[in-house]
Amino acid sequence: MDRRWTGLLGWKFHEMSSHSVPSPTPTLVSWSSGKDSAWALHRLRQDPGIDLRGLLTSVNATHDRVAMHGVRRDVLGAQAEAVGLPLIEVPLPHPCSNEVYEERMGAALARAAADGVRAIAFGDLYLEDVRRYRESQVEAAGLTPLFPLWGQDTSELAWEMLEAGVRAVLTCVDPRACPASLAGREYDHVLLADLPPRADPCAENGEFHTLAYAGPAFARPLALDPGPVVERGGFVFADFTLRPG
Repeated sequence: MDRRWTGLLGWKFHEMSSHSVPSPTPTLVSWSSGKDSAWALHRLRQDPGIDLRGLLTSVNATHDRVAMHGVRRDVLGAQAEAVGLPLIEVPLPHPCSNEVYEERMGAALARAAADGVRAIAFGDLYLEDVRRYRESQVEAAGLTPLFPLWGQDTSELAWEMLEAGVRAVLTCVDPRACPASLAGREYDHVLLADLPPRADPCAENGEFHTLAYAGPAFARPLALDPGPVVERGGFVFADFTLRPG
């Protein structure tokens, strides 16, 4: 063999081996407990460039529930176990000013960055002002914001999630946007047909909030029992508890 050719092969091999494949980005998922968070988690698991490290959730410390969604903390913990990721809770007082929220969330993001996390993923769909707020908060901590569901048509997204096996129930309804009777209902094709014409099928405008209990992100479904439905602060909340055993 020509020695010059041997040398060329050696140079090429050295060049290729010196450019290693980038390591996956250590990422937390901003976990609301709802369907969009669950689907964002599933999407991220399909990306080899993402290293999922945990779920980040703000919790109403006064009522021991996920803020706004009204999901109990033990149900939240069961979700984290079912999806196989550690849960990072950010306790918030009730009521909570925006200043206190930003202070506590900023501290949580700073701790995550110190622990090696490099990105935070959100399940937001199309509200530009919400996205800008997330970006400013996350980037202030030196982290990268990710939006794996951004820009998808929400009618198509709702059907895609349901067809893939995402299962959720409505835990909070804004009666100004949807009938209060939807609280506690299953998020399914029948519910989508029952929504008012102006309601977003994924509830991006806050028409309702959900509790995801099964789907491709879950190793196993959660067994839930429905509880009372109550009105509080202008919203209608449906309670769900973990089924014993």
